[in-house]
Amino acid sequence: MLGRFLPKEMGFFDFFEKIAALTIEACNELLSLATDSQNIAGRVARIKELEHQADDVTHECIEALHKTFITPIDRTDIHSLIKRMDDIIDSVDAATSRIVLYEITQMRSESRSLAEVLVKASREIEQAVHNLRNMKHPEKVKENCIAIYQLENEGDAILRSALVRLFKEEKDAVLVIKWKEIYERLEKATDRCEQVANIISGVVIEAS
Repeated sequence: MLGRFLPKEMGFFDFFEKIAALTIEACNELLSLATDSQNIAGRVARIKELEHQADDVTHECIEALHKTFITPIDRTDIHSLIKRMDDIIDSVDAATSRIVLYEITQMRSESRSLAEVLVKASREIEQAVHNLRNMKHPEKVKENCIAIYQLENEGDAILRSALVRLFKEEKDAVLVIKWKEIYERLEKATDRCEQVANIISGVVIEAS
């Protein structure tokens, strides 16, 4: 009787890996957009599609959580982790949506730098959630989390230098306002990566 309530083996880790893969794709689209400024609208639309897919995965995970009696890790951690992972794509989508809204046609080097940070961080997250499946080697997960923390710090530094250059060199006040918001939303995505790493680190500690 109890078996009806048990999750499929590693089912929740499948959700984590699905949304991690979507995050990597979204960040790669962002990097392509920031690199050559070609087909901006098409790439922004693709990121929106990925954001919707991530929402679907998140909803499926939460529904499964409500129906599952026994979970592989703490229920609160599952809920928090899937939501915070979804927040990364939400932040990327929010930034790129404004690029179209503000009719930005030429990307800036700092946007590429932030995109590169996000690509690296999203790959570390994918490795971290994959390594959560096997807690025999928690040091690997810890290494992923440390790398994410370092990348978030790098994102902070890029934002600071981007704003300094923007205020110093840009004469168009409207462009200052537009780019400030875009930069800050991209950096917020790196903050979301750090939050994901915090949750994963907590899971490792609880399992130790």
